[in-house]
Amino acid sequence: MAKKRKYTLSVCFALFLILFTVPCQVSAALGESAASIQSDKDFLSAHKSAMTVQKGYTVHEIQTDSAIIREYVSPSGIVFGIAWNGLVNPDLSQLLGGYAAEYDEALAQTPRKHGRRNLQVKTNRVIVQKWGHMRNLQGRAYALDLIPPGVNIDEIR
Repeated sequence: MAKKRKYTLSVCFALFLILFTVPCQVSAALGESAASIQSDKDFLSAHKSAMTVQKGYTVHEIQTDSAIIREYVSPSGIVFGIAWNGLVNPDLSQLLGGYAAEYDEALAQTPRKHGRRNLQVKTNRVIVQKWGHMRNLQGRAYALDLIPPGVNIDEIR
């Protein structure tokens, strides 16, 4: 009985160490800090990146084999918009972060229009737009309440 108890305690301790010493994956998702953009580069296996400073925001561009993703960061360091273009649409569950579940739920309720090449999904907190055609897919996502003053929505492209 003592051996079994010792074994159980050892297993519990090992699980505790694994759970609390393995780093959590963070991402520069919509509404999150720009300090974690590097994790998006890693997740998307980006081979090139650039940063451009605009009036009122900064754009971090991530280039992969199949798409170019731009993350728009406010002066306070929060990602307020994401835009992309490329051969495929990126994994929005990664890029939308805390907004992903809300988007998925709204997407499921959005009626499909056959023959249409554009899609707009609106929720109370986020707007996601997709358009384009094969080999030239584009889109953007933004949180209206996070857009800095003086920045026009059309600048997220």
